[in-house]
Amino acid sequence: MKAPINADGLRVRVKTAQRDQVTMHLHTLDELIREDHPVRSVWRYVESLDLSKFYREIQAVEGGVGRDAVDPRILLALWLFATIEGVGSARRLAELCTRDFAYLWICGEVTVNRDMLNSFRSNHPEELDALMTQTIGLLLHHDLVSLTRVAQDGMRVRASAGTNSFRRQQTLEEHLQAARKQVERMRQEGDDDQAGRSRQEAARQRAAQERLARLEAAIAEREKLQRQKDQQPGNKEKPKNQARASMTDPEARVMKMADGGYRPAYNVQYATAAGSRVIVGVAVTNVGADSGQMEPMVDQLEQNFQRLPQEYLADGGFSSRDDTTRLEQRGVKVYAPLKKEQKLLEQGQDPYARQRHDSDEYYAYRQRMKTDAAKEIYKQRSSIAEFPNAGCRNRGLQQFVLRGLKKTRIVAVWQALAHNLRMIIYHRWLPNICSV
Repeated sequence: MKAPINADGLRVRVKTAQRDQVTMHLHTLDELIREDHPVRSVWRYVESLDLSKFYREIQAVEGGVGRDAVDPRILLALWLFATIEGVGSARRLAELCTRDFAYLWICGEVTVNRDMLNSFRSNHPEELDALMTQTIGLLLHHDLVSLTRVAQDGMRVRASAGTNSFRRQQTLEEHLQAARKQVERMRQEGDDDQAGRSRQEAARQRAAQERLARLEAAIAEREKLQRQKDQQPGNKEKPKNQARASMTDPEARVMKMADGGYRPAYNVQYATAAGSRVIVGVAVTNVGADSGQMEPMVDQLEQNFQRLPQEYLADGGFSSRDDTTRLEQRGVKVYAPLKKEQKLLEQGQDPYARQRHDSDEYYAYRQRMKTDAAKEIYKQRSSIAEFPNAGCRNRGLQQFVLRGLKKTRIVAVWQALAHNLRMIIYHRWLPNICSV
């Protein structure tokens, strides 16, 4: 290649890439990561955790046979750091572990693969809940987090199912019969040539079995939905109003999304502590409405931390009469807009007056929300409850890649762990956590 010419017509000298030169680079992985890199904070946090429940599952022991297991600290740190960076795919994470210095530093020359990462993310729901409770418990012990005032909010997250996957009973049964025939045919073919089965054939048979299980679950879910529809007034006289269920994600439900459209989704619920804005409670439901979601979350907080919040903030969609009454009876003051409050005021009616079905506790809640002090407290709800939701969205929680209520909740817990770790780093609480 001839040397380029500059504006004066002279040939210029430039340094070009020399990729065939053999050189020796002597460095450690530790030298590639600066001292203030966030990945070091993630690892320091993971090292402070009690991971004994993860180690109990490991079958490789000293003096025994088999290859060594990958340290759970590595897998936990990988997923925490990946979640913070908005990486939600195990395939993508496995790729980063081969070329990105931060992930290579976490691995420390230990090889991981997609299946291993997928399995670790999905198969430890109880252990992840315990880690979250453990961290919040330490923050409560150091008076860094308080449950005096807690806010709850929900967000609809797109499910791993298409709208066209929802089918009525007849169609589901037709697909189920076809799936059963396919599984039986593949089983017979496998028996005829068991020794010669390839990995691809085994994977196809496993996929057929999983599809059969999903279709059976879809029929069960559809029947459950149909019973709910039949209990609604007037629906029995509408034969065309048949319930539908998804063939790919049976527990998903079509919900109204933030943009006004309707898509298969799950309802992710987070409870957030005021001040610290740390997520203290996680729930995932397949009910599109938020009504009735406060008490189960408060039950979770009481079970995990042996205390109840004194003040509970939620938007108007949560403030059902029964839910609010039960919380008030337990000593939890609810701060939420009254249903149809603005409409009643515009009509010249008093929304704070006692109504026929009001309990004493619900009437006290009405009277509280009439005061300016209560309205000032409620103004804090959006800054407390919607902050973690926005963070989860920014970290890629736009659509679940896993299916079912159990696994989607696991993803929500990973997001909560990542959010809380970011808040711990932001508030510079890591020394308090690691000193215990």
